[in-house]
Amino acid sequence: MKSLQLKLVLSTLLLISGLTIAQDLNNIPEYSKAGFFDVPNSGREVFDFNVGWRFYKGEVKNAEKVNFDDSKWEVVSTPHGLELNSTQASGSNNYQGEAWYRKRFTVPKNIEDKRLVVYFEAIMGKSKVWINGELLTTHFGGFLPFSVDIASKIKKGEENSIAVWADNSDDPSYPPGKAQTVLDFSYFGGIYRDVWLISTNDVYITDANKVNSVASGGLFVHYEDLSEKSVKVIVDADVANAKNIKQSLSVKYILKDTYGKVVCEGKTKATIAPNSNKKVSYTLKVKNPELWSPKNPHLYDLEVHVYEGKRKIIDAVRQRLGIRKIEFRGKDGFYLNNKSYEGKLMGFNRHQDHAYVGNALPNSGQWRDAIILKEAGAEIIRAAHYPADPAFMDACDALGIFFIVATPSWQFWNDKNPDFEKRIYQDIREMVRRDRNHSSVLLWEPILNETHYPDHFAKKVHTIVHEEFPYQGAFTACDSHAKGMEYFDVIYSHPQYVDKHKEWQPDPENAINNTIKFDYSHEKRSIFTREWGDNVDDWNAHNSNSRTARGWGEKAQLIQANQYAVTDYRYTNIETLNSTPKQHVGGSLWHSFDHQRGYHPDPFLGGIADSFRQPKSSYYLFKSQQKAEHIEPMVHIAHEMTPFSSKDVTVFTNCDEVRLIVFEKDTIIKKPNRNLKMPSPIIKFENAYDFMTYKRLYRKKRHNEVTIVAEGIIDGKVVARAVKRPTNRVSKIKLELANKNIPLIANGSDIVTIIASTVDDNGNVKRLNQESIKFEIEGEGEILGGMNIMANPKPIEWGTAPALIRSTLTAGKITVRASILKEGKNSPLFGELTFTSITPKERLLYTDLPKKVKSNESSNSNATRSDIEKSLYRQVKKLEQELNQLKIKQVQKQQTEFERKLKKGN
Repeated sequence: MKSLQLKLVLSTLLLISGLTIAQDLNNIPEYSKAGFFDVPNSGREVFDFNVGWRFYKGEVKNAEKVNFDDSKWEVVSTPHGLELNSTQASGSNNYQGEAWYRKRFTVPKNIEDKRLVVYFEAIMGKSKVWINGELLTTHFGGFLPFSVDIASKIKKGEENSIAVWADNSDDPSYPPGKAQTVLDFSYFGGIYRDVWLISTNDVYITDANKVNSVASGGLFVHYEDLSEKSVKVIVDADVANAKNIKQSLSVKYILKDTYGKVVCEGKTKATIAPNSNKKVSYTLKVKNPELWSPKNPHLYDLEVHVYEGKRKIIDAVRQRLGIRKIEFRGKDGFYLNNKSYEGKLMGFNRHQDHAYVGNALPNSGQWRDAIILKEAGAEIIRAAHYPADPAFMDACDALGIFFIVATPSWQFWNDKNPDFEKRIYQDIREMVRRDRNHSSVLLWEPILNETHYPDHFAKKVHTIVHEEFPYQGAFTACDSHAKGMEYFDVIYSHPQYVDKHKEWQPDPENAINNTIKFDYSHEKRSIFTREWGDNVDDWNAHNSNSRTARGWGEKAQLIQANQYAVTDYRYTNIETLNSTPKQHVGGSLWHSFDHQRGYHPDPFLGGIADSFRQPKSSYYLFKSQQKAEHIEPMVHIAHEMTPFSSKDVTVFTNCDEVRLIVFEKDTIIKKPNRNLKMPSPIIKFENAYDFMTYKRLYRKKRHNEVTIVAEGIIDGKVVARAVKRPTNRVSKIKLELANKNIPLIANGSDIVTIIASTVDDNGNVKRLNQESIKFEIEGEGEILGGMNIMANPKPIEWGTAPALIRSTLTAGKITVRASILKEGKNSPLFGELTFTSITPKERLLYTDLPKKVKSNESSNSNATRSDIEKSLYRQVKKLEQELNQLKIKQVQKQQTEFERKLKKGN
C-alpha cells in the first residue's frame, strides 16, 4: 500500500491540487473618479489615494502635527471601516468614537505646479483634514463627498503629510442626527469610500459641489424634444479660470456611442475673466437616439474638452449618459420615453453594509450588489436612507436599474439646533448636484424618512430639488398624509382598498383579485410604495415571518417567499402590487440584503440574500417574476430532499407550466394560477415527495432514481430544466469564487467572497451540516477576520461557509484552502481554489506600505515549506482521505450483506 501511495504522489508532484480560475480582464467595470470618467492625455490626472494610510482607533493628541510619531500605527488602505464586525453586529456592537488617519506622500514632479485637490467620496460622521499641520476643512455628514485644495500647501520635491480626524459618534447637529442606539442602521465609521488626488491645469472644468452654485458647477446635462427620431442633448459645462489673466477658450462637446464612434460633436468659444468661472453651454442634436431603459440600458460617452487656442487641450472630462425621458402622469401612471411603462416598477431598498467590512465595501462590491439585484429582477432600488456610493450609481446606469436618491435621515428632527436644518438643505443640494446626470435617477426623496418635521420644511426641500434641477425630469417623492405632501410630485403609499374596514378573506384557489378593489379617487398623482413586505409584530419584539435567516433552512425560507408573493390576508406583496391600477406604479421591498441595525440586537433578516449576498428562496421568487422573453427561461426547485423536507415541492418559474418528475415517475403538469395578477405565481405540488420512498430506493441500490426533476414548458416545449438529488455522504469541500466575473484588483482594499460548500461526490451540497470550516491562504491575498468575529474558522450554515479575501498591492496568484476545523481520517477532502488578482489601472500614490496580515487564523500551517513540499503534503493528505473512503465502502458493503442475510434467515 505504501508503494502504491508513493507512486501516486510522485506522479503528481508538479500538479496543483484544486481549481484555477481564469480572470476575464474585459469584465472590469469602469469606475468614475470624483464625479467623472477618465479622458487620456487631457491634462487632468487622477491618482488612487487610498493606499498607505496609518490608522489609529481612539483619541490621541497632536496627531495632526507633521512630526507626530505614528510609526506604531497600523497601515491600511481605504475604503476602511475602523474594524471588522461580526455578522451579529446589531445592537450597536460597532465602535463609535474618534479615529485618526495619517498619510505621507510626495507629489510627482510633473504635477507639482498644477492645481491639486484631495477628494473624499465620504467619511462617516464629522471630520477634519490637515495638510502639513495646517487645518484646511471641517466637514459634517457621512454620506456625501467633499474636497480640499492642497496646491498652495504642499512642499515640492519633499514628503508631505495629510492627517484626517474622523468621528462617527452620535451628533444631533447634522443629519441623520439620531443616536445609533435608536437608529435602524449603523454608523459604521472611517474613510469608508474612495479617496482620489486630482491634478488639473489652472483652467479646468469644476466640481459641482465645490462651486456650490445653484444648478451649476461641473457638467449638467438634460434633454429636450425627445423622440425616437431625434433629441436635443443640452450640456452646461462650468469652466474655471484660476489665472490672473483673462482666458480665451474653445470648448468642444463630443458624444460617442458604446463602440467609441462619434455620434455628433460641436464647439463653442468662451472668454473667462481672471479668477472666476463661467457656464459654457451647447446643444447637441442626436438623430435616431438609442434610448435608455431598464431592458436596454444603452449608455453614450459625453466628452467635454477645453482648449487654449486652437489645439492645446488643457482639460477634459467624460460622463456616461443614458438618454431618456421620464414622466409621472398621475392616473395614467409612469411613462418612459413617451410610452406607458409595461408592468410595475418592482425592486428593493438597499442599505450599504456588508458582512465583516460594514460600509467599507469597495467599488467591485458595489457593482456585484447591483448585478445580484438586477439578476433578481430589480428595475428600481430605493436608497435606504442616504445617497449611495458613486460606483453603485454607475452600476445602476450601466445595468438598467432605476434609483431613488434619499436624504440622510431616519425618524429625527432637531428643533433646538438650527445647524441641523441648514445642513439638511445643503445635503439635498449636494446630492442633486452629485447625481443629476445619472440616467438611473427616477425620484428624489428630499424629505426625512418617517419624520415629523415642521410645516415649512416640506415645501422648502421640494423647492430646493427643483431649483437644483430646473428642467423636465426632476420628480420629488413624499409619504402620503405627511406634512406638506401636497407639494410633492409623487406620493408614497400602500395600495388603498375601497373596503378599508372589512376583513379580506379571498378564496386562494379562485378569482382572488375579483375580491380586491382599489380607491385612488382622493389622489391625482402617481403613487409608489417605498417599503413593503416586512410583516413585523410590533416595533419592540420585531418578530416577523418575512425575517428569515438563510441558515434556518428551506421551510423558513419558503414562508418568507410566500409572504412576499401572495398572502391569504390583506397585505402588500407582489400580487397586491400587480393588482393595482396604473396610477400605482410599483414598489420596493424592504429589504434586499440582511443588514445590521443600531437599535435592535437582531440583525434585519428580511433580505432576499444574506449579508454575504448568498441567495435565499425569495431571491428565486423575484427572479421568476421576469418574463421569459426578457431573461433566460428559468425553473428553480425550492426543495432539498432531506429527511425533514416537506412532502410538498415548491417551484419558482417564469414558464407557462411545469412538469414535475419525482423518483423518475412523470408526476404531474401544473400551470400557475392565472387568476392571480403577479407575473409568475409560485407553483406547489402537494404530497409529491416522500422520504420513505427515497429510503426504499436507496436500500435497493437504485440511487439514480431518487431525483426531483422540474421542466419549464413554453408553447409545449421544454425550455428550462432543474434537477435535485439528496446529498450522499459528504466527500469534499467545494470552493466557489463569488465574484460575478469581476476580477480582484491588487490595490490593497479590493475584496472578493469565497464560498465553501460541503458536497458529495456528485457535487450536491449537504445542507444539514454543523461543521466549521478553516480557511488558509497563500499568495497575494489575505483572509479577513478570525475567531473573534467567527470568520475563521467559520461555522457552516445551510451547507456553506463564506470567507472574504482582500488583495495585496501586488498582482498575482492567490490560493485558498478550506478544510474541516478538526480533520479526522474520514473527514471530507479539503477544497482548494487558485485565482489571480490583476494590476489596477489607476496610479497609486503612497509612501507607507501596508503589511500583509499574518495571524493564526489566516496563516498556513505549512507556510514555511517549499512549493514542492506543499504540493507533496497536499497529495499525501488527499490520498490518505481517499484511502479511508475506500474503507468506508467496505463498511457499507458489510452492512448490506448483514441485512440481506438477516432477511433470508427470517
